[in-house]
Amino acid sequence: MKSGAPPAGKPPRNPGLRELIAGKRAWSEPLDADARERGFLGWHARGYMPHFDAPGVTQFVTFRLADALPVSRRAEWEALLRIEDDRERRQQLEAYLDHGFGECWLRRPEIARLVGDALCFFDGQRYRLDSWVVMPNHVHVLVEVWQTPLAQLVHSWKRHTSREANRLLDRSGHFWEREYWDTLIRDEAHRVRARRYLQNNPVKAKLARDSAEWPWSSAHKGKLEGRPT
Repeated sequence: MKSGAPPAGKPPRNPGLRELIAGKRAWSEPLDADARERGFLGWHARGYMPHFDAPGVTQFVTFRLADALPVSRRAEWEALLRIEDDRERRQQLEAYLDHGFGECWLRRPEIARLVGDALCFFDGQRYRLDSWVVMPNHVHVLVEVWQTPLAQLVHSWKRHTSREANRLLDRSGHFWEREYWDTLIRDEAHRVRARRYLQNNPVKAKLARDSAEWPWSSAHKGKLEGRPT
């Protein structure tokens, strides 16, 4: 390994990350005491990219099964991790997930239903779901954060569903990958693009002809309830 190269399985280092975070904190409005007490972090680093954590923002979140990037195909996905541009790297990795590697436990109706129900359980109470989709080996959620930090929301979704999924599958061990990807939604146009990408994911992955046909999604649920999708 060359000096300064990232460890195996990790994206490239971002040596300017600390300065970038400091700059973003300097021009952004600081969090109030209540938000800090609740655990919000504002602009912060998690790994190799800047992240923004605050009440009242909308986030596009992706989390995946523990084996969605299998060791047997490591050479393939590690090449994607080495892409230096953050946006391009994430797009390529999400496209790679659509190949459906790993056990794809979320393809099983009872597991997909479990995850969808967990996402919707506190919708309108602790957060507001804009849209969501459960794919065979990963999940996308477009969520408006209220008074619970995003990391806590994702942790609660994973904790409940991993326990119940392992019980249904009669297995033990890690169900979800510990890390997740999140992108701050900047404005309404960005929200529309993110929603369109999310809803179209089953079609792009050739799992359905139309987004509303995929049973494990807000688009399908909205169609059943007579709401616009």
